[in-house]
Amino acid sequence: MLPSSPFAAPEPASIAGEMFGAGDRVTHDRLGLGRVTRVLDDDSVVVDFSRAGDTDRNERAVSHRKLTKL
Repeated sequence: MLPSSPFAAPEPASIAGEMFGAGDRVTHDRLGLGRVTRVLDDDSVVVDFSRAGDTDRNERAVSHRKLTKL
C-alpha cells in the first residue's frame, strides 16, 4: 500500500484473546446470546449458548469475527 493511495489501509487482523476473555457476554447473528467460556486460538473462542434455566450446556467453538461483545 502506497502512502499516497486514496484508499484506506485495511485494518490489522485482531486476535481473539485481545478481544474476548472468559465470562464475556457476546451475541451471534444465528446462535443468539452467549457467554465466552475459553479462548481456543487466535481465531476461535468457545461460547456457551445455553438458555437461562437449561440444564444442558450448548457450547460451540465459534470464530471471534462472527461475534459482537456486549
